[in-house]
Amino acid sequence: MKRARILWTDDEIDLLKPHILFLEEKGFELFTASNGDDAIEMVTGADFDLIFLDENMPGLSGIQTLTRIKEIKPEIPVIMITKSEEEDIMDEAIGSKIADYLIKPVNPKQILLSIKKHLETKRLVSEKTVSTYQMEFGKIGMQIAQANTFSEWGDLYKKMVYWELELEQSNETGMNEVFAMQKTDANVNFSKFIKNNYQSWFAGNMEKPLMSPSLFKERIFKMLDENQKVFVLIIDNFRYDQWKILQPIISEYLMVESEELYCSILPTATQYARNSIFAGLMPLEIARMHPEYWLNDEDEGGKNMKEAELLQTQLNRYGKKYKFQYEKINHNKAGEKIVENISDLLNNQLNVLVYNYIDMLSHARTEMEMIRELAGDESAYRSLTISWFKHSPLFALIKELQNHNVKVVITTDHGTVRVQKPVKVVGDKNTSTNLRYKCGRNLNYNPKEVFEIREPEKVHLPKTNISTSYIFALNNDFLAYPNNFNYYVSYYKDTFQHGGISLEEMIIPFVKLKPNI
Repeated sequence: MKRARILWTDDEIDLLKPHILFLEEKGFELFTASNGDDAIEMVTGADFDLIFLDENMPGLSGIQTLTRIKEIKPEIPVIMITKSEEEDIMDEAIGSKIADYLIKPVNPKQILLSIKKHLETKRLVSEKTVSTYQMEFGKIGMQIAQANTFSEWGDLYKKMVYWELELEQSNETGMNEVFAMQKTDANVNFSKFIKNNYQSWFAGNMEKPLMSPSLFKERIFKMLDENQKVFVLIIDNFRYDQWKILQPIISEYLMVESEELYCSILPTATQYARNSIFAGLMPLEIARMHPEYWLNDEDEGGKNMKEAELLQTQLNRYGKKYKFQYEKINHNKAGEKIVENISDLLNNQLNVLVYNYIDMLSHARTEMEMIRELAGDESAYRSLTISWFKHSPLFALIKELQNHNVKVVITTDHGTVRVQKPVKVVGDKNTSTNLRYKCGRNLNYNPKEVFEIREPEKVHLPKTNISTSYIFALNNDFLAYPNNFNYYVSYYKDTFQHGGISLEEMIIPFVKLKPNI
């Protein structure tokens, strides 16, 4: 194992020789400096795992030296050693991002404990995470085999997201590969569950989970009927794992009242799932009751241009008189305008804001090589999500909402999955173009490789021809045409797509929050 390199800077460094010898005996590699200038020069020219820094030195003070070090190597933990416990000095040191501080005189055991705390905690936590997952592996495998209801699959998916995020921090490549195999197994079994049960939900043969058309009626109307002002933030393509990585950031401003997972309808595509949320109806009923607001796959024009109108029809149907405002945010200026006009929005009982950033990010990743490189895998995709969110108008809105007596809902219409395996399908020129589902009248495919629905009306999907059928890709498959097959596969493999059947696309978050004050 590589010896940890430690730099100790103190103008009385000669008096610390016993401490230095003690640490060298413990296996650490010690370097010393007697002033801030020398320490800065050493940090510039070499790598260190940890720095001890005296606060009170002639010349450059400890605080000044710390500031310079953080400019050069911000990732190195610095432990300040000081004779003073004055509050302003400690505030300045902590504000300058020290990792810890010790009060003189220090003894060797204090020093050793501090080193272990900052150098070995990550390793120990990583080892604990891996060993705990190894113990859980068999239990999760049994849950995958036995899950028989949507609720059980939701609980299992929560557990798998938890372990995915934990193992991601461990950097244990081997264990991450084991988890990836278990996640694939989970998706295979979940796809079987959907194939066996989805049509039964609509036939009334078994209990149906909370689904897209019921969100307003079953969840949001209840809040509004209690005279609460509600902001509904719908983030397109927002997966449960993305919610969990943003939750700690959001929780500084908004407190989670409840978190649940609901089921997106098929196809897990914006045209179907989000229109269904706003209308409070399945797509077939939208097409029949409000044909002026519905376009089929082969029709020209935007498929989600009438969301506010669909929401109004739902309010009318249930006799709701809420004053509401709907906005779709596709770029930063529109998002900034929302924050600027917050006082106007607060006059409404209901505000529905649709944010398309993550959807645009997934499309950009497909089409732009630079974004593809930045979001090369699931972990990088999550990291890019955090980076976007921290600098987004959505985050600015959340900060603002903590100052007002409102309820906030964060949810989505569907998730997205990184596709890997091509499945061949043949269709005519009117066949839909989505990679995760196809609808048309002359589809040719291997029925074992997809979920086929030959009678769309049984799952409340519209059809434009008497022989129209739907097929859905499973797990991490994507539907590819035989023509120019190799190019098609190389272009779309490892991209994030939606429309089909996977844990990531169908099991999605619905979170209620309130101001954290």
